[in-house]
Amino acid sequence: MKEQLLRVQEEALATIATATESATVQEMRVRYLGKKSDLSVVLGGLGKLPTIDERKAMGALGNEVKMAISGALDAREAELAKGELAARLAAESIDVSLPGTPAPVGHLHLMNQVRTKIEEIFIAMGYEVAESRIVETDWYNFEALNIPKGHPARDAQDSFFITDEVLLRTHTSNTQIRYMLEVAKGRTPVKIICPGRVFRRDFEDATHGSVFHQVEGLMIDKGITMAHLKGALTEMFRGIFGPQARVRLRPSYFPFTEPSAEMDVSCPFCGGNGCRICKQSGWVEIGGSGMVHPNVLKAGGYDPEQVSGWAFGYGIERVAMLAYQIEDLRHFTSGDVRFLRQF
Repeated sequence: MKEQLLRVQEEALATIATATESATVQEMRVRYLGKKSDLSVVLGGLGKLPTIDERKAMGALGNEVKMAISGALDAREAELAKGELAARLAAESIDVSLPGTPAPVGHLHLMNQVRTKIEEIFIAMGYEVAESRIVETDWYNFEALNIPKGHPARDAQDSFFITDEVLLRTHTSNTQIRYMLEVAKGRTPVKIICPGRVFRRDFEDATHGSVFHQVEGLMIDKGITMAHLKGALTEMFRGIFGPQARVRLRPSYFPFTEPSAEMDVSCPFCGGNGCRICKQSGWVEIGGSGMVHPNVLKAGGYDPEQVSGWAFGYGIERVAMLAYQIEDLRHFTSGDVRFLRQF
């Protein structure tokens, strides 16, 4: 029996050493240690040995053989599993030094880009960006701005009234009044710009819309003149259209400024030489401006005998159309990615 046990051990150890896969080792475990294995068959003859001592000796040897085979199986299985894991990791490895697949990302809408650029220009000059409510009362939107009852700007065809005294603001000038009363409270200087959405009842076409964006500027202090206004406008438009931009002020009328002026900028398309866009004049109109009317200063809590100020306002869409040669205002709200991706 001893020779049989040693032969089983020798055969098993030799075969186990040739295993190349973990699955094969599992098959060998059944083959050499299972209930029907050669080892079990040999040990099944222990009861036929003539003496107790022989049965004890062969039983002990059988346990040694079993442990040797089991240990060899465990060691070979661990070795193969380690190699298989290494091979799988190598096959599935990722070179982290390679650049990743770029994910598509969005960008700011052109209107936000232009608005941000305007804000940055004025912030660099020491101005503050002020915002206020879109749903406004008649007093802040009209009366405090020296627009009396019966003025054409109050026509229901121009404004979205919610009630007799509440409407969607028609300009961002309401922010100027609220800032003077609620933030500045009589202090000087006041240096703000007021960007935001405004609403007017208008038919939409290539140059008009019922919802659009404005930016208004306001400066109040002692000794403020039209020269300060033109200096600020020149700096602003040069920041938008380039250092060659020139500003022209033409006499006009607005109820909230006196004197009032239309703002023109040298045509960014022809450099002021005359073209189809500027109708050969060399200038394009941007918006309105002027010295803050004394009644507006009083409504804001300031004494027009002590301080003066200037204000301006224009549509951000119009500036964007001129700066980027866009022919139709409706492109800004179309959602057409072919248009948006250009900017």
